[in-house]
Amino acid sequence: MKKLEMLYQGKAKKMYATDEPDVLWVEYMNQATAFNGEKKEQIEGKGSLNNRITSVLFDLLRARGIESHFVRRISDTEQLVRKMDMFPLEIIMRNTAAGSFAKRYGVEEGTPLKKPILEFCVKSDDLGDPFINNDGLMALGIVTEDKLAEISRIAYVVNDALTDIFSKIDVRLVDFKIEEGRTSDGAILLADEITPDTCRL
Repeated sequence: MKKLEMLYQGKAKKMYATDEPDVLWVEYMNQATAFNGEKKEQIEGKGSLNNRITSVLFDLLRARGIESHFVRRISDTEQLVRKMDMFPLEIIMRNTAAGSFAKRYGVEEGTPLKKPILEFCVKSDDLGDPFINNDGLMALGIVTEDKLAEISRIAYVVNDALTDIFSKIDVRLVDFKIEEGRTSDGAILLADEITPDTCRL
Protein backbone atom coordinates (compact mmCIF):
# COMPACT_ATOMS: atom_id res chain seq x y z
CA MET A 1 0.00 0.00 0.00
CA LYS A 2 1.27 3.47 -0.90
CA LYS A 3 1.10 6.58 1.27
CA LEU A 4 -0.15 9.53 -0.80
CA GLU A 5 -0.91 13.20 -0.07
CA MET A 6 -1.65 14.52 3.41
CA LEU A 7 -5.37 15.18 3.83
CA TYR A 8 -5.48 16.60 7.33
CA GLN A 9 -3.30 17.59 10.27
CA GLY A 10 -4.90 17.81 13.70
CA LYS A 11 -3.55 18.37 17.20
CA ALA A 12 -2.10 14.89 17.58
CA LYS A 13 -2.27 13.14 14.20
CA LYS A 14 -1.66 13.54 10.48
CA MET A 15 -3.90 11.73 8.03
CA TYR A 16 -2.89 10.69 4.51
CA ALA A 17 -4.67 9.20 1.52
CA THR A 18 -3.53 5.81 0.23
CA ASP A 19 -3.83 4.00 -3.08
CA GLU A 20 -6.85 2.20 -1.59
CA PRO A 21 -9.79 4.67 -1.62
CA ASP A 22 -11.42 3.36 1.58
CA VAL A 23 -8.21 3.23 3.66
CA LEU A 24 -6.33 6.12 5.30
CA TRP A 25 -2.79 6.24 6.68
CA VAL A 26 -2.55 7.82 10.16
CA GLU A 27 0.66 9.16 11.71
CA TYR A 28 0.69 9.95 15.44
CA MET A 29 2.73 13.02 16.40
CA ASN A 30 4.68 13.92 19.54
CA GLN A 31 2.69 17.13 19.97
CA ALA A 32 0.69 17.67 23.16
CA THR A 33 -1.95 20.41 23.28
CA ALA A 34 -4.20 22.05 25.85
CA PHE A 35 -6.98 24.65 25.82
CA ASN A 36 -8.15 23.71 22.31
CA GLY A 37 -4.67 23.88 20.86
CA GLU A 38 -3.68 27.24 22.36
CA LYS A 39 -0.86 25.63 24.35
CA LYS A 40 1.49 23.24 22.51
CA GLU A 41 4.50 21.20 23.52
CA GLN A 42 6.55 18.37 22.04
CA ILE A 43 6.87 15.21 24.16
CA GLU A 44 9.42 12.73 22.86
CA GLY A 45 7.89 9.30 22.26
CA LYS A 46 4.27 10.42 22.74
CA GLY A 47 3.26 9.55 19.18
CA SER A 48 4.67 6.05 19.48
CA LEU A 49 2.96 5.41 22.82
CA ASN A 50 -0.42 6.69 21.66
CA ASN A 51 -0.25 4.64 18.46
CA ARG A 52 0.60 1.48 20.40
CA ILE A 53 -2.01 2.06 23.12
CA THR A 54 -4.88 2.80 20.74
CA SER A 55 -3.92 -0.16 18.53
CA VAL A 56 -3.97 -2.55 21.50
CA LEU A 57 -7.30 -1.18 22.76
CA PHE A 58 -8.98 -1.34 19.35
CA ASP A 59 -7.77 -4.94 18.99
CA LEU A 60 -9.13 -5.82 22.45
CA LEU A 61 -12.47 -4.23 21.59
CA ARG A 62 -12.58 -6.10 18.27
CA ALA A 63 -12.02 -9.36 20.15
CA ARG A 64 -15.18 -8.49 22.13
CA GLY A 65 -17.19 -7.91 18.95
CA ILE A 66 -16.90 -4.10 18.93
CA GLU A 67 -15.82 -2.96 15.46
CA SER A 68 -14.02 0.31 14.74
CA HIS A 69 -12.27 2.09 11.90
CA PHE A 70 -8.95 0.51 12.95
CA VAL A 71 -7.33 -1.83 10.41
CA ARG A 72 -3.82 -2.46 11.76
CA ARG A 73 -0.67 -0.85 13.14
CA ILE A 74 2.06 -0.63 10.51
CA SER A 75 4.93 1.09 12.33
CA ASP A 76 5.89 2.59 15.67
CA THR A 77 3.89 5.76 14.97
CA GLU A 78 1.59 4.77 12.08
CA GLN A 79 -1.57 2.77 11.52
CA LEU A 80 -4.13 2.13 8.78
CA VAL A 81 -7.80 2.94 9.33
CA ARG A 82 -11.00 2.74 7.34
CA LYS A 83 -12.12 5.99 5.76
CA MET A 84 -15.14 7.33 7.65
CA ASP A 85 -17.69 10.11 7.34
CA MET A 86 -17.27 11.46 10.87
CA PHE A 87 -20.06 12.87 13.00
CA PRO A 88 -19.02 16.36 14.22
CA LEU A 89 -19.33 15.25 17.84
CA GLU A 90 -17.23 14.60 20.89
CA ILE A 91 -18.91 11.72 22.71
CA ILE A 92 -18.10 11.76 26.43
CA MET A 93 -18.70 8.91 28.86
CA ARG A 94 -18.37 9.58 32.60
CA ASN A 95 -18.13 6.95 35.34
CA THR A 96 -16.78 9.18 38.12
CA ALA A 97 -17.29 12.88 38.89
CA ALA A 98 -14.14 14.70 37.81
CA GLY A 99 -12.88 17.79 36.02
CA SER A 100 -15.46 20.09 34.46
CA PHE A 101 -18.34 17.78 35.43
CA ALA A 102 -17.49 17.93 39.15
CA LYS A 103 -17.08 21.70 38.97
CA ARG A 104 -20.29 22.23 36.98
CA TYR A 105 -22.48 20.40 39.47
CA GLY A 106 -20.56 21.07 42.67
CA VAL A 107 -19.80 17.39 43.19
CA GLU A 108 -16.70 16.28 45.07
CA GLU A 109 -13.93 15.18 42.71
CA GLY A 110 -13.70 11.40 42.58
CA THR A 111 -17.32 10.69 43.55
CA PRO A 112 -18.47 7.46 41.82
CA LEU A 113 -21.58 8.02 39.68
CA LYS A 114 -24.59 5.76 40.27
CA LYS A 115 -24.70 5.11 36.50
CA PRO A 116 -22.52 6.14 33.56
CA ILE A 117 -23.38 9.53 32.06
CA LEU A 118 -23.28 10.13 28.31
CA GLU A 119 -22.67 13.70 27.12
CA PHE A 120 -22.21 15.27 23.70
CA CYS A 121 -20.23 18.29 22.52
CA VAL A 122 -20.32 19.82 19.05
CA LYS A 123 -16.80 19.40 17.67
CA SER A 124 -15.74 22.98 16.95
CA ASP A 125 -12.60 24.71 18.20
CA ASP A 126 -14.04 28.07 17.13
CA LEU A 127 -17.08 27.56 19.39
CA GLY A 128 -15.13 25.92 22.19
CA ASP A 129 -16.75 22.49 21.67
CA PRO A 130 -20.10 23.47 23.26
CA PHE A 131 -22.28 20.93 25.07
CA ILE A 132 -25.50 19.94 23.32
CA ASN A 133 -28.37 17.67 24.35
CA ASN A 134 -30.21 15.05 22.31
CA ASP A 135 -32.99 17.42 21.24
CA GLY A 136 -30.43 19.99 20.10
CA LEU A 137 -28.59 17.41 18.02
CA MET A 138 -31.78 16.48 16.19
CA ALA A 139 -33.17 20.04 15.96
CA LEU A 140 -29.97 21.24 14.28
CA GLY A 141 -29.92 18.26 11.92
CA ILE A 142 -26.57 17.02 13.21
CA VAL A 143 -27.96 13.49 13.57
CA THR A 144 -31.30 11.76 13.13
CA GLU A 145 -33.06 10.00 15.99
CA ASP A 146 -32.11 6.52 14.78
CA LYS A 147 -28.45 7.46 14.26
CA LEU A 148 -28.33 9.08 17.70
CA ALA A 149 -29.70 5.88 19.23
CA GLU A 150 -26.95 3.83 17.57
CA ILE A 151 -24.21 6.33 18.48
CA SER A 152 -25.38 6.18 22.11
CA ARG A 153 -25.60 2.38 22.12
CA ILE A 154 -22.03 2.08 20.88
CA ALA A 155 -20.79 4.56 23.50
CA TYR A 156 -22.31 2.55 26.36
CA VAL A 157 -21.01 -0.75 24.97
CA VAL A 158 -17.50 0.70 24.59
CA ASN A 159 -17.67 2.06 28.14
CA ASP A 160 -18.62 -1.34 29.56
CA ALA A 161 -15.80 -3.03 27.65
CA LEU A 162 -13.11 -0.47 28.47
CA THR A 163 -14.11 -0.36 32.14
CA ASP A 164 -13.64 -4.13 32.30
CA ILE A 165 -10.38 -4.08 30.31
CA PHE A 166 -8.82 -1.44 32.57
CA SER A 167 -10.13 -3.02 35.78
CA LYS A 168 -8.17 -6.19 34.97
CA ILE A 169 -4.95 -4.16 35.35
CA ASP A 170 -6.21 -2.26 38.43
CA VAL A 171 -6.85 0.97 36.53
CA ARG A 172 -10.08 2.92 37.01
CA LEU A 173 -11.64 4.49 33.92
CA VAL A 174 -12.92 7.83 35.23
CA ASP A 175 -14.13 9.26 31.92
CA PHE A 176 -13.20 9.32 28.26
CA LYS A 177 -14.00 10.90 24.90
CA ILE A 178 -14.57 9.03 21.65
CA GLU A 179 -15.74 9.83 18.15
CA GLU A 180 -17.84 7.83 15.74
CA GLY A 181 -18.46 7.88 12.02
CA ARG A 182 -20.08 6.08 9.10
CA THR A 183 -18.43 3.75 6.63
CA SER A 184 -19.14 3.93 2.91
CA ASP A 185 -21.90 1.33 3.38
CA GLY A 186 -23.54 3.34 6.18
CA ALA A 187 -22.41 1.34 9.22
CA ILE A 188 -21.80 3.46 12.33
CA LEU A 189 -18.50 2.58 14.02
CA LEU A 190 -16.17 3.72 16.76
CA ALA A 191 -13.35 5.86 15.32
CA ASP A 192 -10.51 8.29 16.11
CA GLU A 193 -8.39 7.06 19.06
CA ILE A 194 -8.46 5.75 22.63
CA THR A 195 -5.33 7.03 24.37
CA PRO A 196 -4.26 8.91 27.50
CA ASP A 197 -5.09 12.05 25.49
CA THR A 198 -8.75 11.04 25.43
CA CYS A 199 -9.14 9.16 28.74
CA ARG A 200 -8.97 10.13 32.39
CA LEU A 201 -7.52 7.12 34.22
